[in-house]
Amino acid sequence: MTSSTALNEARRATELSALADGDPIDLIVIGGGITGVGIALDAATRGLSVALVEKHDLAFGTSRWSSKLVHGGLRYLATGNIGIARRSAVERGILMTRNAPHLVSAMPQLVPLLPSMNTPSRALVRFGFAAGDGLRKLAGTPASTLPRSRRIDAKRAIELAPTVRRDGLDGALLAYDGQLIDDARLVTAVARTAAQHGAVILTRVAASNATGTSVTLTDQRTGESFDVSGRAVVNASGVWAGEVDPSVRLRPSRGTHLVFDAEAFGNPVAALTIPIPGEINRFVFAMPEQLGRVYLGLTDEDAPGPIPDVPQPTPEETKFLLDTVNTALDVALGPDDVIGAYAGLRPLIDAGEGRTADVSREHRVVESPSGVLSVIGGKLTEYRYMAEDVIDRAVELRGLTASRCRTRNLPLVGAPSNPVATLRSPAELPSSLVARYGAEAPNVIAAASCDRPTERVAEGIDVIRAEFEYAVSHEGALTVDDILDRRTRIGLVAADRDKVVEVAEEFLAI
Repeated sequence: MTSSTALNEARRATELSALADGDPIDLIVIGGGITGVGIALDAATRGLSVALVEKHDLAFGTSRWSSKLVHGGLRYLATGNIGIARRSAVERGILMTRNAPHLVSAMPQLVPLLPSMNTPSRALVRFGFAAGDGLRKLAGTPASTLPRSRRIDAKRAIELAPTVRRDGLDGALLAYDGQLIDDARLVTAVARTAAQHGAVILTRVAASNATGTSVTLTDQRTGESFDVSGRAVVNASGVWAGEVDPSVRLRPSRGTHLVFDAEAFGNPVAALTIPIPGEINRFVFAMPEQLGRVYLGLTDEDAPGPIPDVPQPTPEETKFLLDTVNTALDVALGPDDVIGAYAGLRPLIDAGEGRTADVSREHRVVESPSGVLSVIGGKLTEYRYMAEDVIDRAVELRGLTASRCRTRNLPLVGAPSNPVATLRSPAELPSSLVARYGAEAPNVIAAASCDRPTERVAEGIDVIRAEFEYAVSHEGALTVDDILDRRTRIGLVAADRDKVVEVAEEFLAI
C-alpha cells in the first residue's frame, strides 16, 4: 500500500477521526522518536495496519539531542562488546548506502598527536582506528563511502582543523564515521516513509491506560479522548517509557553539547577528537554542522529524578567540555563563545551501580504484566534493527500475519531511489537544501505556494522560505517550535530564533 508522504494538519484530522470511529488496527505505537517511527515503518512495510501516536512532536525527546553521529561501534569494541559493535557498523552501512545516503555522510575525525598524548595512548587510538576499518569491511561498507583511517602530517591537520594546537603537533590520526545532517530530519524522513506505506502518524496525541490490546488517546489540541483497540501495543516512548509501563526500570544519563559559531574553530572540515584525560575510550568531539555551527560534546552524567520535557545542561558540564577541548586548541574558548547548548537523556536500562558511561547500550524488548511490549535502551544507529526485533516479537507473541522485514533495503523519502524523488525543477538548488532533503529538494521549491520561496528566512541563515512552508505542508509541523526546533535547527541559537519567529508564524497562519 502506498499513499502520500505528506504529513499535515488536514491529514491528521482525517486519520484521527477514522481512529476515533473505530477503524480496526494491528499495531499501536506510542512514541514519535526514532525508535517509534522505525517500528511504524517496519510494521507498515510488512503489511500491518499501524497507528503511531506522539504526545508532543516528532523527535521531541532524545532523538533530537544526539551528537548527529551514526556510530560504527568503535567504542563498544574497546569495551569488548563485539556484538553491538558489529551491529552498529552494519546498520551504519545500511543507512549510508541504502536507507538514507542523502542524510548521512562520511565525517573525518581528527585526533591531534600532541605532547600531552603519551605513546601507549597513541598506540591505542591507532589500534582502535584499524579495528574500525576492520568493522567497516566486515559490515560490507565500501571505502568509497567511508575512507580508511590513516596518519596525516601537521600541515594537513591544520587545514582540516585550523584552530588545533600547533606547539608540538606531530601530525594527527584521521578516521571516518557517519554523520547525520540532523537527527530530527532522519526521524521526519522515517515517519513520512512510514506514512507513504500506509502508517497513520499522529502528533499532539497523548496515550494513557495502555494495555496489551487497547489504549486511551487524547487529542492535545482539543482535549477530546477516545479508546482504540489493537492486536498489539508497543511502548517506544524512550526515557518516558516508565510513565506508559510502570514495570519498566530505566537509568537515564544526560549528554550535553555546546553550540558555537564555526568561525570560533576556524571553520573546520573535520571533527576535532580529543581524548578525555584518564579515560581509555571516551572522547570530546568538536563537530562541524549545518547552519555554520560547531557542536561540542559530549558528557555522560547520571540524571536521576523526574524526566523533564527539555533537559538542561549544567554549568559543570559546560566547564568540563570547554576545559577538555581547550587542551587541544591554539585559542582559548570560554563561556562567551558558546552561542547555544542542548542536553538529551539516554534511556539506559537500569543495571544498578556503576557509571552511566559504562552501562550497556544494548536494547531489550519486554512484555509488561498488562501486555504492553516496551522497547528500552538502544542507540539511534541501531533504530532499524531494534524495530525489526520489536515487530518480530509482536508477530510471534500476538500471532500477527506479516511478511518478512523489508527495511534493510528500503530507501527513505529523499533517497535517490525512493519513488517520491521524481519531480524535477529547473531552479538552481542551494547545496544546503540538497543536504537536508536529498533527491526531494526540487519538490520543496516546486510545492511552494508562498511569495519568494527561494529567499532566505533571515540574513545569514541558509534556510529558505519554501522549507518553512514544506515543514507545515509535508512534514507535520503544527507550531512555531516544530518548525524552528525540529524541522530546522535554527532555534538552537536564541538570537537566530528571534530573527525568524515572525516568518514561521506567517506559514502557520496560511
